[in-house]
Amino acid sequence: MIAIVDYGMGNIASASNAFRTLGYDVVVTDDPEQLNDASHIILPGVGAFKAAIEEIEKRGLRPVLQDLARKKPFLGICLGMQLLFETGFENGVSKGLGFIPGTVELIQTGEILPHIGWNTLDVKAGFPSFKPFQNKHVYFVHSYQAKTSAPYIVATTDYGAEIPAVVRNRNVYGMQFHPEKSGKVGMALLKTFLQESSLEVQA
Repeated sequence: MIAIVDYGMGNIASASNAFRTLGYDVVVTDDPEQLNDASHIILPGVGAFKAAIEEIEKRGLRPVLQDLARKKPFLGICLGMQLLFETGFENGVSKGLGFIPGTVELIQTGEILPHIGWNTLDVKAGFPSFKPFQNKHVYFVHSYQAKTSAPYIVATTDYGAEIPAVVRNRNVYGMQFHPEKSGKVGMALLKTFLQESSLEVQA
């Protein structure tokens, strides 16, 4: 069973449908027991970093998510990916979940923000399972980006600046785009996460 974390700011319906389409049972919950019973944890997100962290704190989910990220396959989607980092600078300075070293800052680009639409992936060396997604199009909606070091970056996209699009720290993965809105490519990316992150947990 896959658990989608409900903290009131997620693209829950489309994320749930995507995993059900892949053949998985899905529960949407903020209950620690249900989250702990799940095989994989999905942290969705739409909105602002500061408001999202405040909701997570309000529901007492920070220690729960920190524990789950140590032992289960974990995926952050869009804002959910940004929350994986240490510090966010949207609407002030906020402490993130700290699963991946780095910060989340406004995209420094000459292009119009927010970055909305289809863009290609540039997969970095050392991630063979993601190589089939080189130059594939996925769907983005965001104005802020992760700033992190190369070992954690699986793939980037170019929007007048190099933006981390897929990140990873062992069993914790993040996708800045919306895989659930990215057609067959997005579904294949979710399958790859499910396979690869499970291997990381077993290692």
